[in-house]
Amino acid sequence: MAQIKLGVIMNGVTGRMGTNQHLIRSILAIRKQGGVMLPNGDSIMPEPILVGRQEHKVKALAEAHGIEKWSTNLDECLADEENVIYFDAQMTNFRAHSLRKAIAAGKHIYCEKPTAGSFEESMELARLARQAGVKNGVVQDKLFLPGLLKLKRLVDSGFFGKILSVRMEFGYWVFEGDWQPGQRPSWNYRKEDGGGIIVDMFAHWRYVLDNLFGNVVAVSCLGVTHIPKRWDENGSEYECTADDAAYATFELEGGIVVQANSSWAVRVNREDLLTIQVDGTEGSAVAGLRECKAQHRINTGKPVWNPDIPNPFDFRAQWEEVPDNQLFDNGFKVQWELYLKHVALGTPFPWDLLEGAKGTQLSELALQSWQERRWIEVPELNIREESRDAEAASAAK
Repeated sequence: MAQIKLGVIMNGVTGRMGTNQHLIRSILAIRKQGGVMLPNGDSIMPEPILVGRQEHKVKALAEAHGIEKWSTNLDECLADEENVIYFDAQMTNFRAHSLRKAIAAGKHIYCEKPTAGSFEESMELARLARQAGVKNGVVQDKLFLPGLLKLKRLVDSGFFGKILSVRMEFGYWVFEGDWQPGQRPSWNYRKEDGGGIIVDMFAHWRYVLDNLFGNVVAVSCLGVTHIPKRWDENGSEYECTADDAAYATFELEGGIVVQANSSWAVRVNREDLLTIQVDGTEGSAVAGLRECKAQHRINTGKPVWNPDIPNPFDFRAQWEEVPDNQLFDNGFKVQWELYLKHVALGTPFPWDLLEGAKGTQLSELALQSWQERRWIEVPELNIREESRDAEAASAAK
């Protein structure tokens, strides 16, 4: 049985998500299981090299997990022909510059989102990757969460009938950092460093909505900086210049209305940090990260408004759990396995840099909506047209 080895440059994985989700629970987990197993008995084995700007952090991370290769010199890593994949989980402000280098070096690209600090820059990266002929992908991890996979199963089965509306609640209280350390890095709350919940989360909401319910065609958004000052990792006070909450309404193809609240200044009184309720003519469902409950039309209760008596209904008891019916692996790992197959075998991988650009586009339009206090159309067709233009220009060369 043959083993296909793929050198993977992992840049920026010293951060919490990069370490836990991409390194430990994805790449190292894949190596521990013997690689990505193929039907013919062969396997694909990722060979990571860790890269970062701070030597002590990269070295310590590599030693902690028995990884032989690490470096602070990205250019040297890109020049090594054994490294065929470049992965980026850096702060957004650093990502586009490094991706351009990797594309120019002929590396296949896989990266976190947002892919760049602006829609124009994210489209440039998509065009450069297409022109260079390198395979490229963007992390869209929430599509592989068990709760959303169950929700997708209901959508595909026609359970909802005509989908009417979607309500999304995301967030939790992030401590300010004075008397209790915050759970998120301080740059998240500085606009000049690429922070803000709109930039961070709307890239997720774009691919979730597009893939589960229909393309986003319009957005209305109000952003807020609820907490004006916080304390950073060194205990120093700083002014918050980025939004920490966003209250948005999206219109999807087919007239579906989506209400989405995103906040780092909310205390959780729901079953999960993210809940998505879908209401349709034939049924409804509420999904969290791992669980999903549904209520069909024939099982829907018939409440009557009467504030003069105690509520006679246990509304939550009227919902039924959607069963697992399968084993769910870590969502980041699942997408990594699909991407490694895409590079090694050319199997389909639809979540490319062009898809990533859609998320950046929605973030920019939401910020514009907030600034101008009006609805903004989302010209998705323009993205496709730019893609075709880029392909035509590449073919002409």
